[in-house]
Amino acid sequence: MTGLDQIGSSALAFFRSAVYIALTLPLMPVQALFVALGLPFARTFPHWYHARCAKIFGLDIRVTGAPASDVPVLIASNHVSYLDIIVYSSILPVSFVAKREVAAWPFFGMLAKLQRTVFVERRPRAVGRETGAIQRRLAAGDNVVLFAEGTTGDGNRALGFKSALFAAAEPLEGGPEIVVQPATIAYTRLDGMPLCRSLRPAVAWYGDMELLPHLWALIGLGRIGVEVVLHAPTTLAVAGSRKALAQHCEEAVGRTLAAANAGRETPPIPALYGAVGAA
Repeated sequence: MTGLDQIGSSALAFFRSAVYIALTLPLMPVQALFVALGLPFARTFPHWYHARCAKIFGLDIRVTGAPASDVPVLIASNHVSYLDIIVYSSILPVSFVAKREVAAWPFFGMLAKLQRTVFVERRPRAVGRETGAIQRRLAAGDNVVLFAEGTTGDGNRALGFKSALFAAAEPLEGGPEIVVQPATIAYTRLDGMPLCRSLRPAVAWYGDMELLPHLWALIGLGRIGVEVVLHAPTTLAVAGSRKALAQHCEEAVGRTLAAANAGRETPPIPALYGAVGAA
């Protein structure tokens, strides 16, 4: 973050953090009650909440494409920043897949639990158990976001998509068909100007960056332009295998991320194997 923490405003960071805390703390017990009672609001309330968080943090989000509808959807996306959570949850009601260690993080771990995050271990021997948890959530009608790279990247390119957790796209016996929808997220502008490669680390959180200093510098920035592209949905059965499905999603996301970063139009990539119903 050397030098990058000088481009924001401490006053703006303080104001935004104060408004965010004033919004979040009173609502945490409300969502906890919804979750504890198993109410439908537990699924939709984070969507309402994160739409307001997006406004607080100055996120200008443009969505291209439409989410699949009337079916359980596994959204396979690249991962750039903790802001991805706010962006996707502000677009539609979703839960997330996160590594198990996140559950123990102070404050943010609690927020993840209230979002009804599915916490997983990414060790090969744990895949069967973890994919089962995702399948059950999808079978219950939830939209689930899988950050398929398994980590955050620098936002300049998509990393390789891990095929193991795409096993969650296999429907449970007697359960509904599970749709997989590739999605690209790209942070492209800062105060209306293109976000160049040298400035992208101000938004992207990856490697050994410390969370709190990065967060403080980020929320002191101006308005951040975000592009989200929802590609044509497909299924594991149509793709033929987990590996082929992961490769299709990776290619769709990678090409679109490169186009968005270059300032080119970013239309959704058609399904390589055949599309299923979209909204």
